[in-house]
Amino acid sequence: MAIEESTEAVATTDATDTVADTVETIAGAVTYPVAPGYQVRVRSGPGTNYPIVKVLPYDSRVPIRCQRHGQKVSGPYGTSDIWDNIAPGQYVSDAYVKTGSDGFVTAPCG
Repeated sequence: MAIEESTEAVATTDATDTVADTVETIAGAVTYPVAPGYQVRVRSGPGTNYPIVKVLPYDSRVPIRCQRHGQKVSGPYGTSDIWDNIAPGQYVSDAYVKTGSDGFVTAPCG
């Protein structure tokens, strides 16, 4: 009987995880990981000359609302002039975000 109880517990956990994943997808909460071991600076615009608005903690994930070209930056994922808009007035260099692409993964910022 103990084996059946543990199987039921796993099934319940799996169902809960699936519901949580579905809610994130429906809400449009697709997120991308920042480079491991980095606290990435978030800037008010697409370049290092813009003020830092906050610093992301290690192992963060970010949504990408839109992307734009800006200052070229080198990071763990190469050199790129693409900047990811993660919230209004908040940009991170795509060179620090693992998108799986060297180009845009979403619409350009308007």
